[in-house]
Amino acid sequence: MPAVTKEANKKGDFLVDYETKVFEDVKAEPGEKALVTFHTVAFEGSIGLVNLLQASRLIQKGFETSVLLYGPGVTLGVQRGFPTLGDEAFPGHLNFNNRIEKIIADGGKVYACRFALQALYGHGEGALIPGVIPISPLDVLDVVLLHRKANAFILDTWTL
Repeated sequence: MPAVTKEANKKGDFLVDYETKVFEDVKAEPGEKALVTFHTVAFEGSIGLVNLLQASRLIQKGFETSVLLYGPGVTLGVQRGFPTLGDEAFPGHLNFNNRIEKIIADGGKVYACRFALQALYGHGEGALIPGVIPISPLDVLDVVLLHRKANAFILDTWTL
């Protein structure tokens, strides 16, 4: 068996060069828009949180940013907590809620499909995180088309 001669990793070590950026830091031109869509279930993978973080990054870069929650994506936008709403049962339990609240506080818009909310998941509009805007299922395609007409950057989030 070969001997391991490298010292074990320890807290505070750098394992990669996180400072070197390869591409230019792109900023939005005035009036540029972005739409991030979510057709994914909360807590069933990392993509929901990752692309909520991307939505925040788009806001920081100056994009007028909207988030669309439809289908199972509406599960990202409902209030949660345990033992009562707003209570974090374990660290990270409210990561979706906290990020959506930050997106709204930073000027982003978050929309949730009423059909998915009620028909698929049994929630009413009162279950949404304050500031999330409920929309008609007929608006789901139109919000995407309006962003397309505006030459917006569109990031679609899907899990199967």
